[in-house]
Formats: sequence, C-alpha cells, structure tokens
Amino acid sequence: MDHRLRSRGEKNVFSGFTTAEIEKMERVLKESGQLPNSEVIKKLTSGFNRSAGRAGKPVLKWTEVQNWFLVRLQDLMSKDISLTVPNNFPPAQEACALENITETSDMSKGEKVIDLSNMEFEAKSSDDSWYDVETFITHRFLKSGGPEVLVRYVGFGTEEDEWVHAKNVRERSVPLEHSECNKVMVEDTLLCFQEKADQARYYDVQVINIQRKLHDIRGCRCIFVIRYEHDNSEESVRLNRLCCQPEY
Repeated sequence: MDHRLRSRGEKNVFSGFTTAEIEKMERVLKESGQLPNSEVIKKLTSGFNRSAGRAGKPVLKWTEVQNWFLVRLQDLMSKDISLTVPNNFPPAQEACALENITETSDMSKGEKVIDLSNMEFEAKSSDDSWYDVETFITHRFLKSGGPEVLVRYVGFGTEEDEWVHAKNVRERSVPLEHSECNKVMVEDTLLCFQEKADQARYYDVQVINIQRKLHDIRGCRCIFVIRYEHDNSEESVRLNRLCCQPEY
C-alpha cells in the first residue's frame, strides 16, 4: 500500500460479462470448489474472447475474470455457503473444470450484458494493517482454515508476497468526501490512516464518538474519536484520514 492519504479516483468500467459467461464461471467455481489458478483463468478468458457471444464487445482481461471469481467467492463465504474440495480430488485435475471449454461458444448474439466494475482490492496483512493488492498470484485450500490467496502488494517486491485468508480480502476502501461526514455514525467500522515517526499504515477502527461542527471553506471540521481494532488505542481524527467501503 502506498503509505500516503488516498485520493478518490475513477474506476475503469468495462461493458461486462454476458449471462452465458457468468453461467460458465459459476459452473467452474462449483466444480473446482475454490479460486481457480491464473492459468485456468487465462484459458477461460481466452475462450470467452474467441466466442461468438463476445463479438463486437470489448476484449476481456484475465484479471477481470479473476476479480469476478474472488468477489463471487467472498459473496458465497459471507452467506456461509461451503465450498469444499472432495478428498479424492487429485492435483492433476485442478483445471478439469475447463476441459469442456472450446474455441467457440454457444453464446448467442444479443444477450443481456451485465455491467461490472473493474474492481480493486485490499488485503489485511499479518501486521493487522491493510495494503492495496497488485495481483493475486495463486491460491490454496487448507482443510483447517479454508481458502487462502497469495497476494502481491502494490509498491512491494516479490519478497513481500503473503498468504492471506480469503475473508481478509475485500474491495479497496475509498476516502470519505467532506459532504459524506453525515454518513458516519458511532459504532461504524472504517479504515483509518495512522502515521507515526516510524510507520504509516491503514488500520480498521471503530467510531466511538463524533463532535459535529459547522463546515467552512476548508470542508468538514468535525472530530471523530476512533478506536483502533488491532491494539484498542484511541485517537481523535479529521474526516480526511478515514476511508470506507465503496457501498458505505
């Protein structure tokens, strides 16, 4: 993660997946029971781009397909839907879900296209802070702990790659605008930028008190008393140090 206050940028939006593409990815996820690896996703993306159903539509990036799988997996986990791999599932069959993918597809023209943003992600590291994800390298499924992904963080080298549980990956948080301070309520969980002499990181916090003030030409002047979840310390901060999830 870039250890600076974040700016709110516009996300790139592509035309979306067709219904048939989504149905294919749903089948792959159901059959594999976990996040497909990059080679499987690239093969799937190639099949989509060569299909008749994508004629006249933007070419898909394999990272867009990868993002769909990650978001869908998180959605299933949040609903307590168990994704398991059979005990007799041999490693050689890791990509078996794509054996029936051909160079052409039965997708027909004129299908409804579902819009989907080119999402960005952040992951919670072992130091309890959140870092922007540059790419998902591979995955594994632990019987004792569930699905994990190997992530590479933005601005860090390969030596900093880290295994992270899927539940500790989420859509990238965005800064709160001055006009959005009225959305923040006591007991809300947000992301806060903490800067010290030896470090600058983003941590999950809980809002424990709010001192509402009149805004002026500088923007929001309210004071938010927050408690860091990783060490229970408290601090009073301005709105410009707080971030929230996009759907906040």
